[in-house]
Formats: sequence, structure tokens, C-alpha cells
Amino acid sequence: MPASPAVLIALDTATDLIHAALAAPDATLVRQLPGGAQASRDLLPALQSLLAEGGRTWQDVDAIAFGAGPGAFTGLRTACSVTQGLALGLGCPVIALDTLRAVAEDARLRQPDAVPEGATVWVLQDARMEELYVAALAWRDGEWQTIEPPRLWPVAEPARRWGEGAAADDLRLAGNALSACAEALAPVLQTGRCRLADAEARPSGQALASLARRAWARGDTVDAALALPTYVRDKVAQTSAERAAARHPAGQGG
Repeated sequence: MPASPAVLIALDTATDLIHAALAAPDATLVRQLPGGAQASRDLLPALQSLLAEGGRTWQDVDAIAFGAGPGAFTGLRTACSVTQGLALGLGCPVIALDTLRAVAEDARLRQPDAVPEGATVWVLQDARMEELYVAALAWRDGEWQTIEPPRLWPVAEPARRWGEGAAADDLRLAGNALSACAEALAPVLQTGRCRLADAEARPSGQALASLARRAWARGDTVDAALALPTYVRDKVAQTSAERAAARHPAGQGG
């Protein structure tokens, strides 16, 4: 795969927002739209709008990058299926991007001084059901290196690891859980140890474009038929009994 400048489309629907980008040699154009149930309806028009604004057509596209997750089950399926359909129709390869890595990249782009060479960023994304999607990534030599791969944590785990009295310094945290799960994460955020605590970091169009360009330069592409979402949760919903148990833990009545 040539490492020359390319025209890339990038998209992510793993969260409650649609993030999309056109990464061309001469410009980067981005879109952010409401996601959720609207993602499947609005994603293709958003991509078409990016191409039109950039003076490009689908035939100019060299590869399509998508946020493979972790993230919302329906969102991941939407991003993957749209990407596969487009790539198969265009005969172009696919770039699978880690959504949590895109959050770390957005934090770095937003606050570069807070993510120096060698720094590790812990990404904490709200996974609902009192859980978090978590990964640790180190910024080294112009690339993100995985320190802890994406996994699922109970929402109380960061406080257990990094709360008052824990041996943890120079924490760099990013992701929507910092606001969505602020009460559970307060014991960490209030210690004053966080050099970076970016609740606004997200898999933005700029971050997706940046990751997609580096992946293209490495030749890190796959055939469209082989592109798959990244799931770290086997279950996507709780049973009625599990929800009731969470509301009324053992020994507390109810």
C-alpha cells in the first residue's frame, strides 16, 4: 500500500454523536451531528456533504476509516455496515480505528502540552449499566502505543485504583465518563493528581482524520469484508432481575 497522500473518509458512531471527516492532501473537513437512532439516517448525507464541500467525489476516495469501537452496539454495527457497503461498492480498502484511541488523540490535539512524549492517557468512556470502556495509551514517537487494551470496568474501579491514598501520580484522563459518571469518579478527580482531565475529548473528526492518515501511511488497511467492530461486552442489556438487584443490593431490603 503506498504511503502517499490520500483522500480518506473517516466516521465514528460509537457514541451519541456522529463524527465524520474528509482527510484530503490539501485540507481536513469535519462534521459532528446528533447520533443515536438518527445515525443510520444522517450518516450518508453527512459524508456526501463533506465530499461536496471538499470538491471531491466518491471515486476520489482511497480508503474509508471507521471507529470500530468499543462503544454502543447499534452505533458500531451502523459504522461497520455503512463502511463495508461503501468500500465494497468503491472497491477500496477499509481502516479500522480504535474509538478509545480516537478519544486520546482528540485530547492530545486539544491540549498538546498536557500530553508530552511518553505520557500515558487513560481513556474512560461511559458504557452505561454502571460500567466504563477503558484503555491506556502512551504517546511515543508520533504514535499511540497500547499499554492496556480496551476492556470493561465497573464504574467504581477508577476510584479504587486512583482515589485518595492510592499510589497514582500524574494521571491523564480523557473521555465522556468524566462528566457522565462524575459522582463515581469524584474521588479521583478531587485528588488534584490529574495533569489532564478532559471530559470534552471525543472521537472527533479531526482525531479520526489524524489516525486515519497515520494508518494509511503504515499500510494498515483491511479488505472491506474483513472489517469488524470491537466488542468488549458480551451483554448489551441487563435482565429485569439484574436491574432490580442493582437498585436493591443484597441485605438492603426492597
